[in-house]
Amino acid sequence: MQSADESPWWDRDRHAGRRPLLLARGRIQAAIRDWLGAQDFLEVDQLALAVSPGNEAHLHAFETRQIGNDGVPRPMYLHTSPEFAMKKLLAAGESRIFAFAHVWRNRERGALHSPEFCMLEWYRVGQDYRVLFEDCAQYLRLAAEGAGAEMLRYRGAECDPFATPQVMSVAEAFAEYAGIDLLATCDGADTDARALRAQAQGQGIRLGDGDTWSDMLSRILVEKVEPHLGHGRPLILDRYPAAEAALARRARDEPREAERFELYACGVELANGFGELTDPSEQRRRFELEMQEKARIYGERYPLDEDFLAALAQMPPASGCALGFDRLVMLASGAPRIDEVIWTPLV
Repeated sequence: MQSADESPWWDRDRHAGRRPLLLARGRIQAAIRDWLGAQDFLEVDQLALAVSPGNEAHLHAFETRQIGNDGVPRPMYLHTSPEFAMKKLLAAGESRIFAFAHVWRNRERGALHSPEFCMLEWYRVGQDYRVLFEDCAQYLRLAAEGAGAEMLRYRGAECDPFATPQVMSVAEAFAEYAGIDLLATCDGADTDARALRAQAQGQGIRLGDGDTWSDMLSRILVEKVEPHLGHGRPLILDRYPAAEAALARRARDEPREAERFELYACGVELANGFGELTDPSEQRRRFELEMQEKARIYGERYPLDEDFLAALAQMPPASGCALGFDRLVMLASGAPRIDEVIWTPLV
């Protein structure tokens, strides 16, 4: 985000200062494309307009209108992720696909957030989600090499992109950095907000009076856990609670956890991956709960993509992950904010 005393990004002198970062971006993208191609991945190019932008309570979309030949306007959205479209391609028979997709998210602006950004998303049919851990590690190496960097950097923090990522469960991270036994507040996908509140208050963590279990988990994660993640070497935060599974399937060996992980470097979240849920009934149930929560908090809800739910019934077992490509370039190039590595940032 441009400050008042900065020249615009298209000013010749400012562009000259940003240009090395943008050239590094191109090298990193080309290296990742080449690596995925060597792994027999197919690059796909999905449309950005969608009937549903996604069904997470705190996800905010850009809405528009499609006017049909009958002259009647119908609501459409710029997608917040290519996920729905790409999973339809898996249902159609594709087995290894990736995309560098522009996506749009409202109410998100800051050093790490742009309303429009580039997401690298990829899927592997028939493979365990933990295979994605090595994919993520490979992208960190390629990014560092493309930027000519020995370390990833952000706000004084450093992370070795060539080191093997540490793997830690969400429950382990909450115990270590917040002193909280998170799974003790879970019973399958059901949660006990009172029990989590009592533990948090016992650790001196401030909470809002109306915070739900999910609100409290998010607050503790951001304030107490995330600042410690990915320093020195990358970290995979694995096995999210089943109540936060989103589009991931439950863990087979622990009903309170899900096959969901996030990648961190320098305290920054870079990627979010799943062992993909393929049960349309369960996915519908989760979406409806999320939209009820969205309506309660924001007074609105997004429609469900019925074609996506139908496609899930045909989708084979798969793993998939979404990585914030601009953030990866930021850390590899040492840029202070996301706008510095976007060719034409929003002002």
